[in-house]
Amino acid sequence: MSKVSRTALLKYWGFSSFRPMQEEIVDHVIAGEDTLALLPTGGGKSICFQVPAMVMDGMCLVITPLIALMKDQVQHLKKNGIAAAAIYSGMHYQEMELAYNQAAFNKLKFLYLSPERLVTDRFIDMVKRMKVNLLAVDESHCISQWGYDFRPPYLRIAEIRPYIPDVPVLALTATATPEVVKDIQEKLHFRMPQVFQTSYERKNITYSVIHNADKYGVLFRLFRKLEQGSGIVYVRNRKRTREIADWLTGRGISATYYHAGLDARLRDQRQQSWMSGKFRVMVATNAFGMGIDKPDVRLVVHMDLPDSLEAYFQEAGRAGRDGKQAQTFLIVSEMDVKNLKESFEASFPPLKQIRSVYEALGNFLQIPVGTGKDQRFDFELVKFSKTYNFDVLETYNSLRLLEKEGFLAMSEAENAATKVFIKAKREDLYRFQVEQPAYDGFIKYLLRNFPGILSDFVPVDEMQLASKLQILPQQVSTMLQKLHDLQFLFYSPRKEIPQLVMVSERLASKDLRLSNEVYADRKKSAAKRIQAVIDFVRNDEVCRSVQLLAYFGETHRKRCGKCDVCIKRNSVSVSDVVFQKVRNKLFQLMANRPVPVFEAAGSVEGVSEEKVLEVIRWLTDNGLIIKDKNGYLKSKTQLDIDD
Repeated sequence: MSKVSRTALLKYWGFSSFRPMQEEIVDHVIAGEDTLALLPTGGGKSICFQVPAMVMDGMCLVITPLIALMKDQVQHLKKNGIAAAAIYSGMHYQEMELAYNQAAFNKLKFLYLSPERLVTDRFIDMVKRMKVNLLAVDESHCISQWGYDFRPPYLRIAEIRPYIPDVPVLALTATATPEVVKDIQEKLHFRMPQVFQTSYERKNITYSVIHNADKYGVLFRLFRKLEQGSGIVYVRNRKRTREIADWLTGRGISATYYHAGLDARLRDQRQQSWMSGKFRVMVATNAFGMGIDKPDVRLVVHMDLPDSLEAYFQEAGRAGRDGKQAQTFLIVSEMDVKNLKESFEASFPPLKQIRSVYEALGNFLQIPVGTGKDQRFDFELVKFSKTYNFDVLETYNSLRLLEKEGFLAMSEAENAATKVFIKAKREDLYRFQVEQPAYDGFIKYLLRNFPGILSDFVPVDEMQLASKLQILPQQVSTMLQKLHDLQFLFYSPRKEIPQLVMVSERLASKDLRLSNEVYADRKKSAAKRIQAVIDFVRNDEVCRSVQLLAYFGETHRKRCGKCDVCIKRNSVSVSDVVFQKVRNKLFQLMANRPVPVFEAAGSVEGVSEEKVLEVIRWLTDNGLIIKDKNGYLKSKTQLDIDD
């Protein structure tokens, strides 16, 4: 199958060869075997399901929680001449029906779905009529309660397997601990465990932590020293993205900013400006990430602590995509750990408050109990919070937990282009144009300038359309709405304010339940991930790369020799094995009492006193042990006891 796969790869994507491990994964999937693929960010996960889907008869179902990713991949597939569609909560019902029918009549090669859509009656009815060749589960860590973005609807993916019994499953993710790897296979009912995993090690990236309260000063010095390439600065607060971008620009470093609160056009414009090199630095929240594959990113800086090492690893991994040397820095102040813990607690409001928010939401949107399923609403969080005197952050986190459970779906202001689909048959076009002469020129323009408008929803820019026709944008909107009312076409105007979709009917608040997986277990695993971040920034003894790799199950890796820990460690000439042997013996001796230097120097069997003294000097220089005025060595634990 490799030759056929390589032919498809070249024909549709223009690549003559696969990246490491891609071909093995593709061949295994084509052979009909359930497969879990762990590839790092930028490792080409989409190719692993797109190529086999193209060489096999039928259509690939792709499950992903990221609507932005769906839209992006569908757009790219269509550009390559491949029929693809997406279905997710909040779409116009006719868009969903069109995609379902295309899939049922074998007119698609790819159908992207959010996990919430899988368990709807409509999908279950339609999947029985689809010719599915592969079930691809992207971001598959979401299926595990130990994953960093757990979503209960993912647990129900396996429920559709009986309807497509001979179809293999390909689960994909960029980061997963051994615990999560096992959980994914169990939850997806793998017929036989099969994992393909490349090493997480990125030898060209240096991970360093800087402890300094003057974050802006450190940031400026880092970028001032950057001679070539571009950079990314990650923060957790939207407001700070603009503040930092303006601050850098004011000091001669061209920067722009990006966060989910910006409208879609502006986000795309900012991203393209940075990609093209117009701006050297992008200051962003974690909303900036999907599809970022800029090869010359030489520097990634985190100004705030991330809430997981998985997220940090993916964000830092956007550096050095070209294989050349790149650096990442996590700048930490004394308050950061406290702020991270407070943010964690705020992410899990009391269950009583979550129920109050849910009940208020139903009243605010005027949804009677037992109704509302699949209804879409304009929704402004601040307005809702003020109406019921709720704390905005607590309300947001309550809604996010309800979303994880599958009660609702939230989106930022889309502000995407209007979508139009002419549903009239070709034979009816002439008759309609004769009967409605006022719209003749308008309809002809749509038909001439928007290929595919008779078979699918196409994006329409009303401002641009008005300019071409030399009329007002409002007139364009009016005509589209009139043609929609006449049932000539479907018109889905863009939304400029956030949207909320009720995925399930409204429950009485007393009947609202949050499963252990969503609340208790999720809180427990989140606490574990946050502690891992805290341990990472506080551990100044073990190479940063070694720490990260150990977190993902890769042990016995050599230190990088370049991070902040290794730079300090490089001043010691003894080997790593000897260093660890001496260090362990010293801490064993100091566990219960201070130890004289002369005693410590001769205490390590097989190691000369000179080498032991060299390690002692390094440990004292770096504040890991203390030598008092009498020449006694004390560990930090011993100091606490003395105090």
